[in-house]
Amino acid sequence: MIKFIKQLFSIEKNPKKGLLAMEWVMMGYLVLTLLIVFFTYTKAENPNEMIWGRVRIAAMTAGMWAVYRMMPCRLTLFLRITVQLALLGWWYPDTYEINRMLPNLDHLFARWEQDLFGCQPALLFCKAMPWPVVSELMSMGYAAYYPMIAVVVFYYFFCRYKEYERAAFVVLASFFIYYLIYIVLPVTGPTFYYEAVGLGNIEQGVFPDVKDHFNYFQDCLATPGYADGVFYQMVESAKAAGERPTAAFPSSHVGISTVLMLLAWRTGNRRFFYVLLPFYVLLCLSTVYIQAHYAIDVLAGWATGAAFYFALMWVGRKVCR
Repeated sequence: MIKFIKQLFSIEKNPKKGLLAMEWVMMGYLVLTLLIVFFTYTKAENPNEMIWGRVRIAAMTAGMWAVYRMMPCRLTLFLRITVQLALLGWWYPDTYEINRMLPNLDHLFARWEQDLFGCQPALLFCKAMPWPVVSELMSMGYAAYYPMIAVVVFYYFFCRYKEYERAAFVVLASFFIYYLIYIVLPVTGPTFYYEAVGLGNIEQGVFPDVKDHFNYFQDCLATPGYADGVFYQMVESAKAAGERPTAAFPSSHVGISTVLMLLAWRTGNRRFFYVLLPFYVLLCLSTVYIQAHYAIDVLAGWATGAAFYFALMWVGRKVCR
């Protein structure tokens, strides 16, 4: 423990002078979306808030860089990276503010879901297995998303420090790629779409175009399952706090957790990987069970998560220390 504490505060021999690769990714996303806000200023609902939010993030990034330059050690690098990962929660609802200016596409995705599976898995899965134990397991899996991110990134910091920056870069860059997709592909997912058009239409295989409905309404279905469960309440609280009608296709929950599992496998610690595996399986299933995603979102999440991991690991080898 004493050795580890010394390592935290030991000054690095060759500290990085400029921005980290992950910070460049964030700045690129910031500038790109800022340009979108400027060009759509008269159509956007909250352009000034979006602009000043980006100014604050840029200032925060500069401040963390300055702290690291004054004391370049593991601790300040950890804080620098953690701040960027924590800010992902701010960037997520921001995608809704941009993609709400485009026509909603849920009617197309629900139709493709019906054509592919012959039904709506998000409608039937929870009805087929409504039991409290299944409901709580699914809610637990969905709630495990952010803890999984923290556990994998922290594991690299504590146990694979030489690859820590690269692992964090892969996670953060994957998020921003998903956010870019969500900006240009406004799909809200079953919980919002089913509520908007009515379950009666869905059950009959009718998928109306809701056009700009989500510009004015953000109502969603209550999470199906055992309403008195602890994990059920955690999911409902998270939805109430930050959920928006956005970010359904592909499922970033599935995609990012796939990235995390591949990073866990890369550590060589098989026990670590297998401890995470049940949570990963439950998380993937839960996205459909709680009606957050169509099943095609999950399939796309698996494919894109694997693709992002291998592509970004290759890039990370070149741009990270």
